[in-house]
Amino acid sequence: MKVLFRADASFEIGTGHVMRCLTLAEALRERGARCRFVCRAHPGNLIDTIRQKGFEVHALPYCADWRPAKTQPAHAAWLGADWAVDAEETKLGAGGNESVPPGADSLRRVGAGGTAPDWLIVDHYGIDARWERAMRPYVRQIFVIDDLADRAHECDALLDQNLGRQDSDYADLIPPQARIFIGPRHALVRKEFAQWREYSLKRREHPQLKRLLVSLGGVDKDNVTARVLGVLSTCTLPPDLEITVVLGKNAPWIDAVKAQAERMPRPTKVLVDVENMAELLAQSDLAIGAAGSSAWERCCLGVPTLQMVLAQNQETAHAALVAAGAALPWPLYSTSERESQGFESLLPWEDVLKNISQAASQVCDGKGVFRAISEVFGVFDENQFAV
Repeated sequence: MKVLFRADASFEIGTGHVMRCLTLAEALRERGARCRFVCRAHPGNLIDTIRQKGFEVHALPYCADWRPAKTQPAHAAWLGADWAVDAEETKLGAGGNESVPPGADSLRRVGAGGTAPDWLIVDHYGIDARWERAMRPYVRQIFVIDDLADRAHECDALLDQNLGRQDSDYADLIPPQARIFIGPRHALVRKEFAQWREYSLKRREHPQLKRLLVSLGGVDKDNVTARVLGVLSTCTLPPDLEITVVLGKNAPWIDAVKAQAERMPRPTKVLVDVENMAELLAQSDLAIGAAGSSAWERCCLGVPTLQMVLAQNQETAHAALVAAGAALPWPLYSTSERESQGFESLLPWEDVLKNISQAASQVCDGKGVFRAISEVFGVFDENQFAV
């Protein structure tokens, strides 16, 4: 099976779209699929990371001066080119022939033989039905990963992993025959989180607060981590608390955060571009994080979370997780005094941590990627995986 991914990462977009596509690609590759990526070379992209994982990538050129002529879709600027131009560039680069001359169509039409992918997987807020319709003759089926339900799609299947999302949210946005997969039951979480789940939940039967993990996305372009550390430095914390900060390799404030960590009143270490995030979370007693894709990883492991919204597209998931008792909101960007009070309102720690952990663990079990490749692609079912 040939699978083509179209997803981007950047300082503005973040890393979540590419990372969950990598999760899906690795699971498909384990079952014999050939996966290839098309990504635009935005500042802060993850093209090298994808290649290091062993996947082919065709990089589309970055144009710093391009601006969308219209505001729809709302995130059109994230595409980095006009949708029609992007579709043509995707066709050119997707066929696996890097040396095709300009203007050549290396992605052959379905029915003409050659390199037509069995699946095109689109995970991009800047892409809508117009782009997908342009690609339709060149692929056998289209699978869209979305979180917003704010634009039409031309697809055969769609996945939205948000808690609280309903099928009806996409009733007028996808073809009537398209299959739809909704909710964190289908969250694209790497399989190591499912492997650490039992250990993580077991150690939370007797809660403690000795290890705090701060992780605010792969980029944290606004350096919210620094504000969080500043608030923590004024809070009443357990005397034996250890703090771990995790940043992505493209985070622009790494050196500043490391310098701030050295001044913290509690031992604070900064880790960059970690490969063992599941283990770090499983061994943490509390996390401070955003309501992005990492929320499902924390839920899988039952990690109690002080959660904040760092982008508008996180608001739906944030509200649903708080309503379910699976996270506590932290009033970021209010006053430092209110933030400190919000943290200290967790006292007594034991009861609060245990309640949040139990609620979070019911949201996501970490097997969403297995369900996706079984139910969407028909490759295998989740019971074939030992986790």
